[in-house]
Amino acid sequence: MSIKKEGYRMSINDLVLKVNDVLTGSVLIIALVGIGLLFTFKLGFIQIRGFKDGWNRTFGGLFSKKGDAGKDGMSSFQALATAIAAQVGTGNIAGAATAIAVGGPGAIFWMWISAFLGMATIYGEAVLAQTYKTEVNGEVTGGPVYYIKAAFKGNFGKVLSTLFAIFIVLALGFMGNMVQSNSIGAAFTEVFQVYGINIPPITIGLVLAVLAGFIFIGGTKRLAAVVEKVVPVMAGVYIVGSLILIGLHINHVPTAFMMIIKGAFDPKAVMGAGAGITVREAIRFGVARGLFSNEAGMGSAPNAAAKADVSHPAKQGLVQMLSVFIDTLLLCTATAMMCMSSGIDPTREMQGAPWVQASLQESLGAFGPVFITVAMVFFAFTTLLGNCFYCDNLLTYIHKKEPGKKFMRGFRLVSAFVVFLGAGMEMSLLWDLSDVLMGVMALINIPVILILSGTAFKAIRDYEDQLKRGVNPVFKSADIELEQKTDFWN
Repeated sequence: MSIKKEGYRMSINDLVLKVNDVLTGSVLIIALVGIGLLFTFKLGFIQIRGFKDGWNRTFGGLFSKKGDAGKDGMSSFQALATAIAAQVGTGNIAGAATAIAVGGPGAIFWMWISAFLGMATIYGEAVLAQTYKTEVNGEVTGGPVYYIKAAFKGNFGKVLSTLFAIFIVLALGFMGNMVQSNSIGAAFTEVFQVYGINIPPITIGLVLAVLAGFIFIGGTKRLAAVVEKVVPVMAGVYIVGSLILIGLHINHVPTAFMMIIKGAFDPKAVMGAGAGITVREAIRFGVARGLFSNEAGMGSAPNAAAKADVSHPAKQGLVQMLSVFIDTLLLCTATAMMCMSSGIDPTREMQGAPWVQASLQESLGAFGPVFITVAMVFFAFTTLLGNCFYCDNLLTYIHKKEPGKKFMRGFRLVSAFVVFLGAGMEMSLLWDLSDVLMGVMALINIPVILILSGTAFKAIRDYEDQLKRGVNPVFKSADIELEQKTDFWN
């Protein structure tokens, strides 16, 4: 498909690429780094000093049957697990590998930087989601669509929040799931070829669509109970497996780390002048893949964070930081080190899942591709659940009431159909479309959390003041002189 105007012909691919180049090449980097730096300094490096508290709150209630959850909410861990379910997808495998293939090893360094700053950003998002959460149809709900209305009064706030909800549905419910399907299709095709079986990705897409349709039609009421069991096992097995594989090539690990550090500032010294990779590309692809992976600043994770039943918004902010740490600093790094220590060089032609497959086959023989394919299936499965959860909540917001069963059944069938389409599409176009949609979401979300940032700053001070007095922190909006009315904290 192409656009023709006054003798100039531009394909849809070219248009998407140009828009994406502007967003991820400069605008988005400045916005994400800027908001991340602001929250990092104003919160006193909350990623470091609040890490232990967040860790204890996250895993201290892991084996608790009730946790903090009330009858209409989730436990703090369930909300975190739901966010991780949506965050941890094939981007942790194919995305990290793609970043190295097109941005060089230095892209991983910039992915680390974006994740570190993103931990502060997602703290702020979670606090705001908790502060402005509400109750709809007897269920606790919240997220950017609600704090956007708090930041902008009148029709502008209503229109902007509705547009944001539509963008999330498009970015995650459609494009996000297509990317997951595409990566799984490529991974399965590679595995079957090892055994001499030629199955096209579109066939894998059909199987995925049937499975996804079965899951979607069933609804998401059991989502929290499922993801809190699946996510820890999934992440743990992948990390342990990665450590074993890295251990097999432990002598290559120091070199891999040096390539990451050197490549961040001088890609030519690592890749050679012929590779044509610049520092700008290393930053661009590192930040873009980091955003796609952990979604900090994008406004998706707050939809889950708002549902946690906690006594103080800062509690869920500290917990939510762990989602970025686990997603990017642990899982993406595990993928990068597995590939870079294997001795298989990345190429643009073999970017994404194929490079991961080749790296693991070098290390483990025929079992390597099987291991990574199984990991990708689990990662994608939880992402589909998380994305479905977000879409259900946001469709309720768009409709201003709970949509009818026929509408939701139709929407979920369409969602399953796009999973089928995604498996057979060209990979780079899918990534670029996803980057554009998530970039637009971030450009709406970031100014809003900047406007409301004072609330997040006051919340952590109020939380820490109560801790110093030796009491369990309980939030009251009047204690931080909050101007906007809230439904839970008055």
